[in-house]
Amino acid sequence: MKMRRKGDLPTKICAHCGLSFAWRRKWARDWEQVRYCSERCRREAKRRHG
Repeated sequence: MKMRRKGDLPTKICAHCGLSFAWRRKWARDWEQVRYCSERCRREAKRRHG
């Protein structure tokens, strides 16, 4: 993969906090399933819903 500027990376909105976050290399294989910007948001959303 060639180098990209941070502004050129795909972004999403976090399902918990509503903030925008950018693609990260560790999410390369499952970017379509990523819903939260951080582990903290994922835990908080899980705690709130069940």
